[in-house]
Amino acid sequence: MAAKVEREVLDVGGRDVSVSNPNKVYFPEAGITKIEVVRYYVAVAEGALRGAGGRPNVLVRYADGIHGEFFYQKRAPVSRPPWLEVVELSFPSGRKAEEVVPRDAAALAWIANLGCLELHPHPVRAEDIDHPDELRVDLDPMPGVEWPQIQAVARVVQETLGELGLVGWPKTSGSRGVHVNVRIHRRWSFTQVRRAALALAREVERRAPELATSKWWKEERHGVFLDYNQNAKDRTVAGAYSVRPKPDARVSAPATVRSFAFWL
Repeated sequence: MAAKVEREVLDVGGRDVSVSNPNKVYFPEAGITKIEVVRYYVAVAEGALRGAGGRPNVLVRYADGIHGEFFYQKRAPVSRPPWLEVVELSFPSGRKAEEVVPRDAAALAWIANLGCLELHPHPVRAEDIDHPDELRVDLDPMPGVEWPQIQAVARVVQETLGELGLVGWPKTSGSRGVHVNVRIHRRWSFTQVRRAALALAREVERRAPELATSKWWKEERHGVFLDYNQNAKDRTVAGAYSVRPKPDARVSAPATVRSFAFWL
């Protein structure tokens, strides 16, 4: 019988990252272990950091794998390497917390070692935490909605953004929906950006009333809900290349115009 490996140290860009219980299974159905998740984030670091890098991130921890209990940790662990960057955020409740700001592959590996399957970046940069540089469009399908309807709503989002002179960058959510991230200048407050997201959602609903909704109450929704509240100050969504807690370990995948056919 092979000896149990308690710890493995990876050299990630010249930094040593210790991975505890590397052979712990996180995805039983797919047979994917903790060390494989860590190595995955190192492999996709360049892309993942384009979405989550330089931003404060909430830590969503699945210490016992996808079928165990999980929790959101807004405060960076006190025990952390000296090279790991943090920034202090203030929340609407009045509370403050230092959150992790990944800048390199080693930081992503360290985050993954905590059992964080997903990256959950805020829509702000660490250098300016009061002004979002991203407006996020979350297309959340109601039960029973099929992929072609999500595609149709995404087309309307693309058309609307284009008329406003904005560019939306689509990616799969890694679950059933689609995220469209719109880079904006750091000029406006969270409240203003959320209002803009609401206005966009209402315009899409006006153009495609049978397909999309901006209604907040679940009992009033139908089709694809444009969740504008993802732009509230304390909200985050899974970042690009995030592993989602699904049995097949799917990821939130950015898409090119060619591969995302509906974006034509």
